[in-house]
Amino acid sequence: MQTSPNSIDHHDNSVIAETQAWIEKAVIGLNLCPFAKAVYVKQQIRYVVSAANDVALLAAELEAELLALQAADPAKTDTTLLILPDTLGDFFDYNDFLTVADNLVEELELDGDIQIASFHPDYQFAGTLADDIENYTNRSPYPILHLLRETSIARAVEAFPEAEMIFEKNMETLRKLGHRGWQELDLKPKTR
Repeated sequence: MQTSPNSIDHHDNSVIAETQAWIEKAVIGLNLCPFAKAVYVKQQIRYVVSAANDVALLAAELEAELLALQAADPAKTDTTLLILPDTLGDFFDYNDFLTVADNLVEELELDGDIQIASFHPDYQFAGTLADDIENYTNRSPYPILHLLRETSIARAVEAFPEAEMIFEKNMETLRKLGHRGWQELDLKPKTR
């Protein structure tokens, strides 16, 4: 099946809009990441919708995005979200790919410069049940590889001295919110 460039643009725009709605309403709205608001407001997030439909193509795209982030001016692009609408829909396959991603960071000698955070619609922490509300701290509308500069993380941690408490605070926030509260966030993008 062929798609026209217009349908690809529409698809990508839709995927990005859903991702931005999640960032606005869940990540920033629930303060799951106290560092997210600044880069979001300053428009320093690069959104890349992956065209990959297999892990080999995804690894090539990830390599290109890691190198692009390293070369980018941090004042313009502080972080990258590589959004995967057509691959790694299964959380366990996604989780396995994280090893490939981390190995790629090392191969490119970017460890210490860039790290990868993980988000997935079916995210599940070890030792939890699939539907435990705590898992929703890392649940996104699509599988996402979040490429972060280590220097940005260090600055954020310095500005937020209790950074090690974020994880526990997020768990508590989600427990109070509950499944019904999560559903009521209405993470769909606003229509204009």
